[in-house]
Amino acid sequence: MSARIIGPDAESALDWLALTRALAAGHRLPRAEVRDSFLYRGDDTILSRAAWIDGLGALVKTATIFPGNPAAGKPTVGGAVSVFDDTDGSLAAMLDFALVTKWKTAGDSLLAATRLARPDSRRILIVGAGTVAASLHEAYAAAFPQARFAVWSRTPATARAFAEARGIEHAPDLATAVPEADIVTCATMSTTPLLRGDWLRPGQHIDLIGAYRPDMREADDAVLRRATIHVDSRDTTLDHIGELKIPLAAGVIARDAVRADYYDANGMQRTSQEEITLFKNGGGAHLDLMTARYIIDTAG
Repeated sequence: MSARIIGPDAESALDWLALTRALAAGHRLPRAEVRDSFLYRGDDTILSRAAWIDGLGALVKTATIFPGNPAAGKPTVGGAVSVFDDTDGSLAAMLDFALVTKWKTAGDSLLAATRLARPDSRRILIVGAGTVAASLHEAYAAAFPQARFAVWSRTPATARAFAEARGIEHAPDLATAVPEADIVTCATMSTTPLLRGDWLRPGQHIDLIGAYRPDMREADDAVLRRATIHVDSRDTTLDHIGELKIPLAAGVIARDAVRADYYDANGMQRTSQEEITLFKNGGGAHLDLMTARYIIDTAG
């Protein structure tokens, strides 16, 4: 049987809350074996990720991240996704890279928010106004339909255009917008912290997505000290992404400060109305595999 080719037109059949259920089910299977490989050239990155989950199959995803591309009218991120059969290793499907990445990235954060954010959250701040921010607006609106959204970006004109296109608020000042939000979801390419711990208030949920390299961070040390920390996978975040790798190396936090990942389902939950929860989205290849399988099954 030839491999299936699944393109962006499959998106019309997908549902954000159904995806979170698929991700939760994937974490009830045997723990994934995951390997990442990074190649760097200045600010450019080639990231290859592979995952194998017994009973679900295997995936190889290669991403190219070239931050200078938008200046030439080209997308920052490109790549390819291949899924392999679990029984004989044959190529089962090739999926549109952008489709898998969009739904994996936002779905990863959404699953955490359904477990960690207060159900009565009514104000959601998106930090960053790029492609991922648009996906986050879609995803969070599905789980928090009564919420009002605002967006902040280091480029105010970009944030204003984003807000106008989606009928949401533009937040001109981050220091003012953060304490007003019940959920802060951050998707930037920053290498220096943007979020400050002294801006936080009890009961908030902080969702950190943007940092993916060892030199990248979106939140300062005080954020990590004030919040209860959760991650999608200890294996792909603690020693690989600057958001946690840097403060761990500096002794700002200890490894046991990370309360849970998705394989500790009972530990990933809010314990009080006043608790500040933090989720670090590492987006490992096992999540790409779970998402790809959801798309394959849903696309029919």
